Amino acid sequence: MKKILNDPAVYVDEMLDGMIAAHPDVYAQPIPRVITRAGGATPGKVGIVTGGGSGHLPVFTGYVGKGLLDAAAIGDVFASPSAEQMADSMRQAHGGTGILRLYGNYGGDVMNFDMAGETVELEDDITSTTVLLADDVVSAPPEEAEKRRGVAGMVYAFKIAGAKAEEMADLDAVTEIAQRTADACRSIGMALTPCTVPQAGKPTFDLGPDEMEMGMGIHGEPGIWRDTLKPADAITDEMMDRLLADRPLGSGDRCSILVNSLGATPPEELFIMYRRAKARLEADGVSIVMPLVGRYATSMEMTGATVTLVKLDGEMERLLKAPCHCAFWTVV
Repeated sequence: MKKILNDPAVYVDEMLDGMIAAHPDVYAQPIPRVITRAGGATPGKVGIVTGGGSGHLPVFTGYVGKGLLDAAAIGDVFASPSAEQMADSMRQAHGGTGILRLYGNYGGDVMNFDMAGETVELEDDITSTTVLLADDVVSAPPEEAEKRRGVAGMVYAFKIAGAKAEEMADLDAVTEIAQRTADACRSIGMALTPCTVPQAGKPTFDLGPDEMEMGMGIHGEPGIWRDTLKPADAITDEMMDRLLADRPLGSGDRCSILVNSLGATPPEELFIMYRRAKARLEADGVSIVMPLVGRYATSMEMTGATVTLVKLDGEMERLLKAPCHCAFWTVV
């Protein structure tokens, strides 16, 4: 294992300390492993809280900020935060009008956030709702879509729901737009190399020097096939084929697309993929709105990429374009 670290046991805590030290105008840590906006909760505004394991920056902590999230509970690398940490994050984000819990569909996160919601309702009289991101099309068939993993689609949900909350909409309205966005997202990933979890000290899986795996999850969950590395256009075409088969887009539709690095893939290669995806969509008469190309949801130093499509309606598009600011993404 080659990593720039001191002790694997304090990897996450030292990372959070450094992030807050670099961006004290954006982030605060009032309780260990709970990141909030630097100014705390906004009175009268619905609080949006997320949570999950470290190792995916900017997800989850990075998207705390104006027009985005209000708080995040952070676990060890690829490990769920505790129910207590999640409850604390909800308390810190509460502005008096309820909390939306917005996060990916992973068993440990779901169990702990459910317990946290029950705790704050009983102990603090905080009302909360839940929207789960389940956008990974290869992790379950359409008829079992509720079993799918949440991946980079949550970036769109954070942005759109966050903008709605910033307009001082009520909890029902913020929850509804978050669910509408989650339902509109479809994602797929591919990997060229594994990553190493610091506390494990070894790669999460093995992949040959000339191999790739299609459909790999962001924690190293198995994909749908493994074969020799294919050209960029062939990789992108298959990813687009699978996304569009699951949620077709056609002439007159408007969508945003995220071509996302899983950590080590350089922007040059992401742009090669984006040019192909853009050509595919425009050939079908689809208009692209505010495309995102870069590191938005990573998996440590994994080499690979995810592609996410979200079909937009008028309100979703307006909220996607609304101002936001965090250390990793600003819209003006």
